[in-house]
Amino acid sequence: MEKKKQSALSRLMDYAGGHKYFTYASLVLAAVSAIIALVPFYEIWRMLKEVLEVRPHFENAVSLKQYGWMAVGFALLAMVFYIVALMCSHKAAFRVQANMRIKLMQHIMKLPLGFVESEGSGKIRKVVMESSAATETFLAHNLPDKAVSIATPIGLLVMMIAFDWRLGIASLIPAALAFILMGSFMMGPKMAEDMKQYQNALESMSSEAVEYVRGVPVLKTFGQTIFSFRRFRHAIDEYEKWTLGYTKNMMLPMVCFTTASNGIFAALIIAAYLFSGHGVTDTFILNIFFYILITSILTVTLMKIAYAGESQMLVEDALMRMDTILEMQPLPTNEVNVPKDSSVVVENIQFAYPNTKNLALDGVSMQIRSGEHIALVGPSGGGKTTLASLIARFWDVKSGAIKLGGVNVKNISGDELMDQVSYVFQDSRLLKMSILDNVRMGRPDATDEEVMQALKDAQCMDIIEKFPDGVHTMIGSKGIYVSGGESQRLAIARAFLKNAPILILDEATAFADPDNERLVQQAFEKLSKGKTVIMIAHRLSTVTAADQIYVLADGKVAEHGTHEELLAKDAVYGHMWKEYNRSVNWQVGKGGVTA
Repeated sequence: MEKKKQSALSRLMDYAGGHKYFTYASLVLAAVSAIIALVPFYEIWRMLKEVLEVRPHFENAVSLKQYGWMAVGFALLAMVFYIVALMCSHKAAFRVQANMRIKLMQHIMKLPLGFVESEGSGKIRKVVMESSAATETFLAHNLPDKAVSIATPIGLLVMMIAFDWRLGIASLIPAALAFILMGSFMMGPKMAEDMKQYQNALESMSSEAVEYVRGVPVLKTFGQTIFSFRRFRHAIDEYEKWTLGYTKNMMLPMVCFTTASNGIFAALIIAAYLFSGHGVTDTFILNIFFYILITSILTVTLMKIAYAGESQMLVEDALMRMDTILEMQPLPTNEVNVPKDSSVVVENIQFAYPNTKNLALDGVSMQIRSGEHIALVGPSGGGKTTLASLIARFWDVKSGAIKLGGVNVKNISGDELMDQVSYVFQDSRLLKMSILDNVRMGRPDATDEEVMQALKDAQCMDIIEKFPDGVHTMIGSKGIYVSGGESQRLAIARAFLKNAPILILDEATAFADPDNERLVQQAFEKLSKGKTVIMIAHRLSTVTAADQIYVLADGKVAEHGTHEELLAKDAVYGHMWKEYNRSVNWQVGKGGVTA
């Protein structure tokens, strides 16, 4: 039997926990406020009735003040009920939004480490922040308004029984027409699909915008414009194309809906003309005045229903986008084993990135003994970073196996695997927190003294000493930043503090100037002692002392051996070495660049 699909509101209440009762209370209070808000109109009707009855002796209208104060009192009471309803709805909405973001981030933290890179940080940020924000707006505002929009027509129908039912029906005809137009063109599966396409366009543009902002320095350096970044331009063009097309398609339905919802007054005038053929009585005039006053609420109610329907579709789309993340499964761990040593064995692995057919690695094998230092070199796109990320289990291999200390990485728990491997990225990022806390991320239970020792071992004391607040300096606050090389040394301090037996260095000196590179190399020498080191490098001078050098090209191991052995073969590595030495010997003179 197929499982019944859970409604959007029911799912939101699951996130609300005990706060869901605030949502239910807000619905009841909002509905009560809508009914109470109708009472002042009745009091105004009583005022008009008394005036008509005593004319022209208006001094006999002794109850006008009483009716007036009653109208004001009920209006204020309705306002109080609605404010309390909003307080309840906001309390529940904020809790739902917080719980959603917590659940999403907790789940993202369990997903493969390559997930963020493949999905794009802009897309993930939009789902976590904006999708949950859509649910907050729905619960805090649109849901109470929806209760008001349901209670108001019910109250109006009851009141119409006491007045001229013909005028009541006449005023409801445009409202019913507007409601039909709304259901046909502004709600339903077609509108839901349009809303999905709209969110897709926004999501794509948001993701590309993040990537574009990261590339702004390059664009400005070469004097290019925003449209030089083709993917961002394409995302903007697609969004523009979709929004213009959607606007044109909705133009006529929206005009008809607005005309119908605002045409209630015109319908009353026509009805008054038709129904006054047998003469105009005081009661008839009084009822016309009453309907002219009260039917304005119908227009507002229809608008609230329209916005509530749109908001609900936004929430359903937001929940669907959250599900795309929540339905992604963490990498499975069948057993919990501890590696016996820091050796690394790669056995004939194949790997392709998600949603791609071409293999990034095909038939790669290698054996790295405990304490051995190996280097991965080769042309760009050869698979070096991919192999390193698989060893740290950012992804799972398609076939073959990777073993740490004789244990398949699939059978090592995530926490244990992270205890075994330190990964120093090419682009080390520091968070907006103090230098002390940034480094302490390597081992959260470390003491201040242990963090300071790690900073000393990573050659970072010159960084600390140049800031007045020293190790407590907030990175990213008040314009305080560090250079790429300094950031890399602080990342190495994390690795020192973590002290994992396997160290992966992904082009760790790429952004270092000569002075920083020297300090980084000194830090690496100390950090690498007694550890298994896997180094990815383009500067071949940094790998000549490696125990083994693996040359990767087109996802395969082209050759491996020591520096001297590979030079003697005079194959791929030999050619790379010659080109590298030619590049470092380039000189700039009057005649141009020479070697």
